[in-house]
Amino acid sequence: MMYDDLLARSFSKHEKKKLGYGAFFGCLLIALSFCTVFKPYLGPLPALNLKQSMAAGFKMLMVRDTSGSYSTPLAPLTHLSETNTSSSQETVKEIDKMEPVTNKTELVIKKMEPLCDVTERRGDICNINGDVRIQGNSSSVFLVSSEMSILAGSNNSWSIRPYARKGDRAAMSQIKEWSVKLSGRDEISPCKKNHSVPAILFSQGGYTGNHFHDFSDVVIPLYLTSRQYNGEVQFLITDKRPWWIAKFKAILKNLSRYELIDIDREEEVHCFPNVVVGLKRDVKELSIDPSKYSYSMSDFREFLRSCYSLKNANAIKLRDGQRKKPQLLIISRKRTRSFTNIGEITKMASRLGYKVTVAEPTMNVSKFAELVNSCDVLMGVHGAGLANVVFLPKNAILIQVVPLGGFEWLARTYYGEPTKDMNVKYLEYKISTKESTLVQQYPPDHVVFKDPYSIQKQGWIAFKSVYLDKQNVKLDVNRFRTTLLKALELLHQ
Repeated sequence: MMYDDLLARSFSKHEKKKLGYGAFFGCLLIALSFCTVFKPYLGPLPALNLKQSMAAGFKMLMVRDTSGSYSTPLAPLTHLSETNTSSSQETVKEIDKMEPVTNKTELVIKKMEPLCDVTERRGDICNINGDVRIQGNSSSVFLVSSEMSILAGSNNSWSIRPYARKGDRAAMSQIKEWSVKLSGRDEISPCKKNHSVPAILFSQGGYTGNHFHDFSDVVIPLYLTSRQYNGEVQFLITDKRPWWIAKFKAILKNLSRYELIDIDREEEVHCFPNVVVGLKRDVKELSIDPSKYSYSMSDFREFLRSCYSLKNANAIKLRDGQRKKPQLLIISRKRTRSFTNIGEITKMASRLGYKVTVAEPTMNVSKFAELVNSCDVLMGVHGAGLANVVFLPKNAILIQVVPLGGFEWLARTYYGEPTKDMNVKYLEYKISTKESTLVQQYPPDHVVFKDPYSIQKQGWIAFKSVYLDKQNVKLDVNRFRTTLLKALELLHQ
């Protein structure tokens, strides 16, 4: 009490606060001096291994005691950005210079790329390497790692529909959704069936069964994704359609040496060193961009020639006085968009010098591919049958007959543009109003003729019901004759 009174009389309130700060720093100085004197007698601390792990943009440091076998994750460093990498590396260099080897603190930078790419326009795709386990009955794919605990809080799972027509709700609604997850070793059942080759998981749902979509959505993307493995790859099928497998048996066998697995029915855990979920897909229909991928449509067409033992590499080259006739194949349709005067068309083409064949595509792809490959000119009304253009020899000609209804964009996108990459020449014939059988169903001033785009605005169902399902074609053979003469001219070049 006496001392308190003495201090109160001798120092003001402000001066007492300054005196307290001075005492605190004095004690701190004494403590530092103590550590300096006794430093030689202190044992070395365990070396620390600081590991920065970045998964899907999530940053975290992990401290590992190199003298033991355990590691302790620290709290996430939410303010650490990509720009810290260079400064972190500089810090490592400084530590190397300052610390003796026995007390070295090492900062290792590791970046883990996301397992799945969901930025592609036509389909999401995951490329997973490591201990990959698949539970078919739960539609789940796991990448197992002993260090999964350090990834907590980041984006460790994706939902994937493995079909290459992303954005088409009608198609994608028919595709089973698969989950792709990062997982700890204790979170998933052990392997029951081990495989030594990579696997590709893809769907046979969506629009399969339509010949155009068979090729554009599945066959060409599957070729793009699997060709690099030279047959040493396992196909895992989801949404299995046995008739589709039978239809494209020759292609599937040439891409994989292993029996297909219906993964949806598998109850045991299958393990692979690498799994691709989904298929690579070019933005364009029936196309492969060689600047983006290791293959081209020319490579794909050569692959088809090998699969089906197709003989003709090139179309006929006509010369004056030549007696051999060019082969014309007319794709017929029984239900809609069919030619109603196929006999007249055949006679007119024969008079021009063509040898004419009329046929409708069947489920026997091998037989029909052989027929198409024997032809020099392929013609038909816009539809899935024209996808057989992939079997034509080089420098052959595709003639697409475009019906009423504003089909120009579809015609160009589905077949006009793709032929450029196939080394196939393309001719387009747009029918007149009188060549459409719609004139028998609607008056001349009807909106169906005057404003097809107003029908398109009503949606796909309305458009399809009028222009695809109700329309057949009666070609004006005199008007169409010019197109067939142009094809002959191209075969002379």
